Amino acid sequence: MMVTRKPRLGEPPPDEATEPVEPAEGIDFDGLYHTHFRSLTLQLAAYCGDLAQAQDLVQEAFCRAYARWSRVSRYDDPVGWVRRVAWNLATSRWRRMRTAQSWLRRQRQEHVAGPGPDRVALTAALAQLPPAQRRALVLHYLADLSVTQIAEQEKVPTGTVKSWLHRGRVTLAAQLTGTGEVHDHE
Repeated sequence: MMVTRKPRLGEPPPDEATEPVEPAEGIDFDGLYHTHFRSLTLQLAAYCGDLAQAQDLVQEAFCRAYARWSRVSRYDDPVGWVRRVAWNLATSRWRRMRTAQSWLRRQRQEHVAGPGPDRVALTAALAQLPPAQRRALVLHYLADLSVTQIAEQEKVPTGTVKSWLHRGRVTLAAQLTGTGEVHDHE
């Protein structure tokens, strides 16, 4: 079943139309916007309780109308179309906010303590290591990768990874004990 709209006053019936139908006289986007923006904003502000949000919603509805103006301008009630879009946007925003608030309510409040002095000292000591040694230590002790896995990832022999780990541990031990002396027992 095909739905056809009734022709407006002065418009030829659909079977006689040979050219695209032009918007009715006096209906242009700028005029519609300037005439109805304020009243639509007040309506939406009453609905959502926030003038700034209402302005955003009506502005978005007009932007959507502008993008489709060749079609919207031919509607019997283009203002009604803009109003409906603005109301739908408000409803969608309200639903998103309600979903987000519901999600936040379900979340546990977790208070995580800041890093302790040991962690700060370890982080500072790691920062002093050469990048290869630092990567090897982090991958081995924090990511639980084996020496072989680190060697594959870094594309180096396993002996190189073992050397990085040994040197890194010795340097860290010296820095963390406060001696600053690195004794390599190879």
